[in-house]
Amino acid sequence: MNYDIPMEVWIKPAGEQQLSLVTKSNFNHIYWTITQQLAHHTVNGCNLRPGDLLGTGTISGPDPESFGCFTELSRNGQKPLTLTNGSERKFLEDGDEVILTACCKGKGYNVGFGTCTGKVLPATP
Repeated sequence: MNYDIPMEVWIKPAGEQQLSLVTKSNFNHIYWTITQQLAHHTVNGCNLRPGDLLGTGTISGPDPESFGCFTELSRNGQKPLTLTNGSERKFLEDGDEVILTACCKGKGYNVGFGTCTGKVLPATP
């Protein structure tokens, strides 16, 4: 019931130009199917309109290389990830940019979703 959509998550540390691949997963590992999410959203009469967005949450695959969050990837901070520039991360840090990409691939065509990018900003007092 789930779509085969390969996804990647990259990190660009503050002040760096080089990206580091953090994880590769696939939408087919999602826990709840889209139809289940739609039913959950609307069962109590909540409207759903064209253009509404539904968040899927973390999409973790079965292998350590496909885990979907830093807590899983770093084993709750006990095993740091080494980035391309040699630095390590146990968790995201201020200034890190996180880039998510996904693309469906068929015979002779690709359907991309663009990128979703966010930057971790420091907490303000």
